[in-house]
Amino acid sequence: MLGPQSAFVMYEEELNQINEVLNKLLRDSNSKVIFLVDKNGQLISAVGETENLDTTSLASLTAGNIAATGGLAKLIGEKEFSILFHEGEKDNIHISIVAQRVILVVIFDQRSSLGLVRLRVKKASDELGRIFEDLTQKTEEQERSGQSQSPFAEITDDDIDNLFK
Repeated sequence: MLGPQSAFVMYEEELNQINEVLNKLLRDSNSKVIFLVDKNGQLISAVGETENLDTTSLASLTAGNIAATGGLAKLIGEKEFSILFHEGEKDNIHISIVAQRVILVVIFDQRSSLGLVRLRVKKASDELGRIFEDLTQKTEEQERSGQSQSPFAEITDDDIDNLFK
């Protein structure tokens, strides 16, 4: 099984499934924006009112936040804090770790409540966990069969050297 920090290939089918889950969560929780980020800070998907947000910075700062609170957790003998909540004047952020490998970020305002968001996030996290489990199996099967889906797999050092000559 791939570890939590292992790279994986995202297939279009799974990305569509992820977006369906995120859009349903957006509606059901009455949230403003939802992001899915890997633990390295790479944005996987974003739905909702993303126009006025710096999604790249939000993704990397969220991953940094998880890493920092992971350090705090270890200091007090915990493995990690799987849920974080930040309350602002207008907007709130609910952050949770899904399938020990991705971070689900829900931004919501007074149109929703923490209780509703937590309830809906739990269900969405279970669905996302199943998608990532399927994705992990698919990636492992591709590796076992010797079929690499990476577009860089067939590039050799000679190819790179020739490019810069």
